[in-house]
Amino acid sequence: MAPGSTRPTSRDVAQVAGVSQAAVSLVLGGKWRGRVSETTAERVREAARELGYRPNLAARNLRLGHTRTVLLVVPALTTEFFAGVYTGAARVAAEHGFGVVLYPSPEGVGPAKDPFDSAQAALDGVIASSMAPEALSAIRGDQLPLVMLDSDPRGSLGAATVNLDIADGLRQVAEHLLVLGHRRFLHLAAGIPSWTFDTRARSLATHLAQAPGTSLGSTRAPISIEDALTATESALAAPGPRPTAIVCDDDLLAAGAYKAARRLGLRIPDDLSITGVDDLALATAIDPELTTVRLDAELFGERGMQALLAVLEGRTPAQEAIPVELVVRGSTAPPGP
Repeated sequence: MAPGSTRPTSRDVAQVAGVSQAAVSLVLGGKWRGRVSETTAERVREAARELGYRPNLAARNLRLGHTRTVLLVVPALTTEFFAGVYTGAARVAAEHGFGVVLYPSPEGVGPAKDPFDSAQAALDGVIASSMAPEALSAIRGDQLPLVMLDSDPRGSLGAATVNLDIADGLRQVAEHLLVLGHRRFLHLAAGIPSWTFDTRARSLATHLAQAPGTSLGSTRAPISIEDALTATESALAAPGPRPTAIVCDDDLLAAGAYKAARRLGLRIPDDLSITGVDDLALATAIDPELTTVRLDAELFGERGMQALLAVLEGRTPAQEAIPVELVVRGSTAPPGP
């Protein structure tokens, strides 16, 4: 076709080949055998090559009710953890001819606004990471194939649930600090109603209680450095014996705890040990480097997409939790005298 002309259509191919549009659809869709002759099929293919015709797959998919597009809903884009989840999900999706649209729902407690006029018409499935179930109502999460990440498998809305073994991560933290000799603990908890943070609190309390003479206080803060600083400073300045270790639900909370400790003249780890969860880049940017639970965000995203593909294909997704690893660095040591 001449430069600047419109994109060739199946009608153009039919005219050049001297056949019907139906025949063009059969040939280019690979369904012609037994319905048109080999000679006709070759004529259609030649006409398509001559015109530079490419099927409009997007239009075809919409007619069939499939767009090969998945929505990944995350609470926010404030840390690289969810970027890692997206990277892993998109990598697996691309291998199977799917695209992934990333949609942040502030705080993850919603309800989220529908990012499309009709999510059902625009999507083949949804992956929701670290979300409260009610946050998914507006995007019709209960009407689309749905995989929940970081969610209670017993009460999940999804056809499948993929989890990190976060309870084991807090077990590893508790055992590490107990072996060092700590007995007075403060849990700096994320102030977000979420299964994953409830699980962290339960696991920490359960494993610390197994050692005699332990005490565990708790304070909550939104996941930000400044909010963590304020909450930790207040907790450390309270009357009574000061904790010797702070267990934080997130590396950003741990960074706020660092700032609070230094404002109060406390040295890390001599006077106060601090741990985090995630192993963000921040964990090795602060001094001393942070002891934290490493969560493989990209693997998490990969497993989530693999589970959704299994659901779409009528298979049963893998059920086992993804292992996590405590990375011991300079922020933890035996308690001072």
